[in-house]
Amino acid sequence: MIRKGFLSYCDVVLASASPRREALLRDLGWSFRVVPPVLEERILEGRAPSGQARRLAEQKAGSVFSSHGDSLVIAADTMVVLGSVILGKPGSRDEAFDMLTLLSGKTHSVITGVAVMWRDRSASASEETLVSFRELSKTQIRAYLAGGESRDKAGAYAIQGWGSLLVSSIRGCYFNVVGLPLFRLSRLLEGVGIPLEEQWGERE
Repeated sequence: MIRKGFLSYCDVVLASASPRREALLRDLGWSFRVVPPVLEERILEGRAPSGQARRLAEQKAGSVFSSHGDSLVIAADTMVVLGSVILGKPGSRDEAFDMLTLLSGKTHSVITGVAVMWRDRSASASEETLVSFRELSKTQIRAYLAGGESRDKAGAYAIQGWGSLLVSSIRGCYFNVVGLPLFRLSRLLEGVGIPLEEQWGERE
């Protein structure tokens, strides 16, 4: 039996170049197009990280929706926060080493802003997960970095890969740490008029 949900009447666009987000949506059985947003991501001084992530997700969605107004556009922005410090994507291996040294033995927040736009409706929210790291030696950090997984990852690690061995515990949504909190996305879809029972993709 093949069931049809909103995918049967709605063109879906993922406004992200992240292969992790793409994989999460594919696991739901969704068909969608990937259109990375063209946007300069700027962090504003003195703003709460949750608001920053939400604002960036809204800007990403808006930049793609402006040229794909007949589609359902989904966007997200993830940041790693330790205390008052926002850790973005490392620009070099040395920077990645410094980030992992900061995170070693501590608990940090992973915050993702999510935004959806469809027809004349839009909705956005943020999700926070607390992630605790094991104590890491310099040798262990260098060994992790040698695998190349830190590139293009906020906080210089990937929980779905080798980075899973760095994490001692999480409190909150696992998918949020990967880069797209699926429950929060589901609730936002409900908010723009797509009920849960229509959100599963086609499957035999």
